[in-house]
Parts: sequence; structure tokens; C-alpha cells
Amino acid sequence: MKLKLGFIAALSTLYPAVVDAQQIPDLDYNPPITSPAYPQNEGPRVSIDEAHHNFHTAVGRYQAFARLLRRDGYVIDRHRKKISSSSLEKVDVLVIANPIHKQNDGDWSLPTPSAYTPKEIEAIHSWVEDGGSLLLIADHMPFPGGAGDLAQSFGITFSNGFAYPGNKTRGKPDLFRLNSGLEESLVTQGRNAKETVSKIASFTGSAFKPPASAIPIMVFGPGSYSLEPEKAWDFKESTPRVPIDGWCQSAIMTVGNGRIAVFGEAAMFTAQRAGPSKRPMGMSRPEASQNHQLLLNVMHWLTGLL
Repeated sequence: MKLKLGFIAALSTLYPAVVDAQQIPDLDYNPPITSPAYPQNEGPRVSIDEAHHNFHTAVGRYQAFARLLRRDGYVIDRHRKKISSSSLEKVDVLVIANPIHKQNDGDWSLPTPSAYTPKEIEAIHSWVEDGGSLLLIADHMPFPGGAGDLAQSFGITFSNGFAYPGNKTRGKPDLFRLNSGLEESLVTQGRNAKETVSKIASFTGSAFKPPASAIPIMVFGPGSYSLEPEKAWDFKESTPRVPIDGWCQSAIMTVGNGRIAVFGEAAMFTAQRAGPSKRPMGMSRPEASQNHQLLLNVMHWLTGLL
């Protein structure tokens, strides 16, 4: 199906801040945590991968992510070397957000090879099966390419494109509400009524098809599609448009003795100021007021509190 040129142009400029060098962390973002999960610095160790040209890091675009988890009691460190069984020995939760192969660092065009070697994938898979917890986040193209082989080792298939819900409102975040894209589960219920999540905003990510054993959290409805260009944000009439009805933007699953939470969008767990006007993006957007609670609930599930 061909797309109208005007619509293509609109999509090309919809979220230019994704690759805008003026994207900066919003250090004023400080949402309430009514009941921290662990005493300060006494919780599980969360290691954020920074060794694979990751677009989101604990000292960069995921500063708000790291700060929020520290306030909930987690111990945060930066994983800055190749992943192996020994490097994961003292890790409780491994966070992988938007990894890419070195050839795509600065070149967001096809091909988009795996950011991880077969040995690294084997080490991560074995670690999860033995009881580790993985939070895997792969945004729009090229990031599904970087994370694709790792995801596939767990039976997860990513679309290497830009996912748009069938009810997309131009220029607005994508909204997933309970009974309308957001599925009720342990991570939407939380530990009590104060932690219940009923609405989540995301900011143009990817879609994935999980295995049948997974529990869907955010699901694309009728009319949803993935635009899959050869270069990020370079949409043409010939750009493939792939239906993704029923595909997920987030899901959770158990693998052996371990747990995995998968998300196809990364900005939803940031808090940033984007562009010359420093407009809010991520958890600090008004539409995303419950995003931080979903992140905390997911972490609570990954660490066995849910």
C-alpha cells in the first residue's frame, strides 16, 4: 500500500528530537515514590549495559531512569565491558536499552547487524535461565537490528521499523489505556491500589511478536502498522508498510528460572528536554504521568516483589 506524500512528510518530522543533539536529560524530574521497594542502596543490583554503542545510558538519556531506580532502593552500576558469564555474576537485573552494532553508530541505515556476539548472547541466555532478570528495550530502527539476535534467542521477533498504532494522533504520544491497548497484569496492578497503572504514553518505537508463553502488556490494535525504511526517518512512498495488529510494544515472560521484560520503546522511560524550546519528552510529559509507575512495577516483577 502506498502512502500519501503529505503523510510521509508529516511522519518524517513527527519526532525529530529522537536524533536531535539538543536532547538533554531533565534533571528536575522527580516523581513521587509513595513506598520505596528497598532501603536506600540495599536493593538488588541493576547493571545498565553501556558497552554496545547504546543510545541510552545511565549518565546520558537514561539518567532519570537510573535516578528513579536508586530512589526505589536499587543499586545501579554501568556495564561497560563485553558481556560474559563472569561479568554477570553479581548482577540481579541486566538492562539493555537501544544497543547497536559499531557500524551503525552514526549511520542509522541498513544493514543493522547484531550488537552482540554469539558468545555474549549465549552468556545472557544462560544467565537468565539460571535465575537472572533481563529488561530488554529496543526502540525504532536501527535498534531492533542491534538487539534482534538476542531477542530471537528468547523467541521474540522485532520489526525493524517505526511502529504506529491504528489510532495514532499526529504530533501526539501514542497512548495505551486499559482495555484499549494496555492489558491488565501484575505490572499494571502493582503491589497496591496506589501503584495501579491505567494509561501509558510511548513515543514512536518498534513492535515485536513474543512467544505464546509471554504475557502481553502493551498491544497494537486494528490498523496498526510498521514503516520499515532503509534509513531511519527517511520515509518514501515505496517504504514497506507492515501490519502489526496484535503485536506488542511490551510484554513479560519467564525463561527457566529467570524473567524477561521487553519493550519496543525507550523514550517512555526517559525524562528529557528536546529541541530549542526544551519541550518535555518521556516520563515528564503530562500524558506520561503513570509511566514511571509502570517502570517501577516492572522492576518489582523482575526482582520478585510481584
